[in-house]
Amino acid sequence: MKDEYVALLEDAWNSLSTSSSFAEPSAEFGEGTAFTVRMTRFERDPRNRAACLAHHGMRCVVCEFDFKERYGKLGEGFIHVHHLNPLGTMKGAHRLDPVNDMRPVCPNCHAMLHRKKDVLGIDELKALV
Repeated sequence: MKDEYVALLEDAWNSLSTSSSFAEPSAEFGEGTAFTVRMTRFERDPRNRAACLAHHGMRCVVCEFDFKERYGKLGEGFIHVHHLNPLGTMKGAHRLDPVNDMRPVCPNCHAMLHRKKDVLGIDELKALV
């Protein structure tokens, strides 16, 4: 049943994130209504992130963007870390090798990797960039 909810949420998100759903620039819509969401959050060990970045560096492995180069001190230390095998597909707690199982990616590339139900591989996304 959990997979059904995940699929519904992904479909809803993707339908809102396409250019065909954009309104006219002069339109106004309400925002800010509060609601409660129940979700599963997977625990992450910050040591895995640190080890991944120590090995792979702070540059996006897809588009080669480096936040420190672009934004200076503000961008220092900023990058997402992508799990090559999505945490949601794992059954329970597990150990991973941060050098082989994780890669640094910028937020835009990270979003594109996860844009569809089946996560794209790094090389698949590189071929599109």
